[in-house]
Amino acid sequence: MTAWLVRILPDLRRRDVINDLADPDRLHKRMMMLIPDDMGDRARAQAGVLFRLEDIRNGVQLLVQTTMKPDPSRLPDGYGEIALRELDGLLGRLKAGTPVHYRIAANPSKRLGKNAGPQAGKIQALRGPAADQWWVSRAAAHGLAVSTVVSQSQQDIRAKGSVRHAVVRFDGSAVVTDPDVVHAAVLHGIGRGKTYGCGLLSLAPMQG
Repeated sequence: MTAWLVRILPDLRRRDVINDLADPDRLHKRMMMLIPDDMGDRARAQAGVLFRLEDIRNGVQLLVQTTMKPDPSRLPDGYGEIALRELDGLLGRLKAGTPVHYRIAANPSKRLGKNAGPQAGKIQALRGPAADQWWVSRAAAHGLAVSTVVSQSQQDIRAKGSVRHAVVRFDGSAVVTDPDVVHAAVLHGIGRGKTYGCGLLSLAPMQG
């Protein structure tokens, strides 16, 4: 299975762009425009749609990954500058022992156990060192041995009234331990909140 990456530099002068960036549900629906409409209730998972919003100099960028070839022409005319590339080359370079730089905006969280009393079964957001440990453990389970980690809390995502995701961006270096598991993590994402911009794992092999 391959994947495609769409890089969008949205035009921040446009009203529809501003509205999308202010509303997680609208932004999700906009990113889903890159794939066909008739894919049913699990369209995001079936087409492998993952995305991340990042601040950059003089604006923001949207990175959108899909496992179905996306069609940027389905976005409104003039929505932003758009670039598309396949990720076959990247995936093919992820061998056991390959050192990589990584980035992921994730929703570090855990489900509370019976000892939590009335809170049992609820999802608790993790912050600080607990969030870092969550990432190191989760990365190991997805074929990455983390060497360094720098974490930065992002703005919480509030969608559909009661849906809330605490977001932390993790950056650093790691070593690939299991290429097949890493490939799956890149293609399918990691953790909760994928609908709203969490879970997209970006890797770049270090230059030797």
